[in-house]
Amino acid sequence: MTDTIAAISSAVGEAGIGIVRMSGKYSLNIVDTLFKGKHTDGLKNVSNRKLTYGHIVDPSDDSIVDEVLVVYMKAPYTYTREDIVEIYCHGGAISVKRILELLLKNGARLAEAGEFTKRAFLNGRLDLSQAEAVIDLIRAKTDKSYDVSLNQLEGSLSYKIKEIQDVLLNMIAHIEVSIDFPEEDIEEITYDELKVKANVVLEDIVKLLETADRGKILREGLNTVILGKPNVGKSSLLNAILRENRAIVTDVPGTTRDIIEEYVNVEGIPLKIVDTAGIRDTEDLVEKIGVDRAKQVVEQADLIIAVFDASRELSQEDEEIIELVKQRRSIVLLNKTDLPNVYDREKLAKIIGDKKIINTSIAKGEGIEELENTIVDMFYSGEVEVKGEVMVTNLRHKDQLQKAKKNILDAINGIDMNVPLDCIEVDVKNCWSNLGEISGDTVSEDIIDKVFKEFCIGK
Repeated sequence: MTDTIAAISSAVGEAGIGIVRMSGKYSLNIVDTLFKGKHTDGLKNVSNRKLTYGHIVDPSDDSIVDEVLVVYMKAPYTYTREDIVEIYCHGGAISVKRILELLLKNGARLAEAGEFTKRAFLNGRLDLSQAEAVIDLIRAKTDKSYDVSLNQLEGSLSYKIKEIQDVLLNMIAHIEVSIDFPEEDIEEITYDELKVKANVVLEDIVKLLETADRGKILREGLNTVILGKPNVGKSSLLNAILRENRAIVTDVPGTTRDIIEEYVNVEGIPLKIVDTAGIRDTEDLVEKIGVDRAKQVVEQADLIIAVFDASRELSQEDEEIIELVKQRRSIVLLNKTDLPNVYDREKLAKIIGDKKIINTSIAKGEGIEELENTIVDMFYSGEVEVKGEVMVTNLRHKDQLQKAKKNILDAINGIDMNVPLDCIEVDVKNCWSNLGEISGDTVSEDIIDKVFKEFCIGK
């Protein structure tokens, strides 16, 4: 990592301030060739971490590119543990682009996606789970998801993984002593002692895995599909939950012909709400494609909100929708209860099973609060405090924990069967190694590259 990287670190678009960042041992030298200060010509003698006012100047013709503030941060006490220079210029696409181009012309290269954070990981400032928390922090959609990501960035998951690994290392050390020095006057570890330690490891892994479903929801959003036949109030429901007119609502059946996706915060739970085309037989080609897509998204849904019209009798289309949802996690809404009710609720309850049925009049705003409370109760059983909670939010982490769980179960099974210690050691070492892939201690370069490709350039 001898080269110096540069990138735009602020969001694209108009803003009060734009930020261009560099990291590497030549950062200060490169900016020094472009910067003219108000009270100094260069940056060679500027104080560490002190803003310096001046202009970025194009050396080819001495023209001023922008009025800026520049800060130099000396290694190793920086985000990447390398020398970093950040240039704060006027926001907007042109100013940051011109400054970046000058940096690249004068010795820097364009940073790859996530390369600043990757350098922080490779230089030992963050472990891999903390680095992954950075992107989760940026993408957080609710206060709770932000708190979970911040908790992980501070090292909560890393610390817990290290605790488990320490128990495993203790087991490995005792096993190796017993195998390598059988003649020495050293107390050998017993199978009972190994089983006690292995069960401690298993219990800790299981506790982490139990948080994975909630963690995934906080990280990615609860994939919630609104399903129903045409004109039952699906789009009105989407608008009611969003508190804005996002979807077109008319009395004409088949208005929604494609998938509409929006995010909304419901008491800390990020819902990714998908409004679908009404389920019905149709000769309209475009609407038919929409209906087919609606059936496809049901397969990926974490939750289905099935909407039925209480003012109309149970139809064949309703029964088709019931078949789609009755084996899946779902909530049933009987909408338009402000109109004369002809729907056979008892028949619906018998067909739908133990699904929650909520009476709503979306047009009058009735039942929306009960729906939101039901979603919270279903997935959290009440209020969740995440400030101090260690939670698994990453699918990669969950996968490694599941592998580690299998390893320790194999070790426990071997202990119960009194297999040779060297066989048990293999499972214990595999468990330690799989946990190390979460923190990055034992991870391959391919996995590292894959993790950081998810980042934006400039972070």
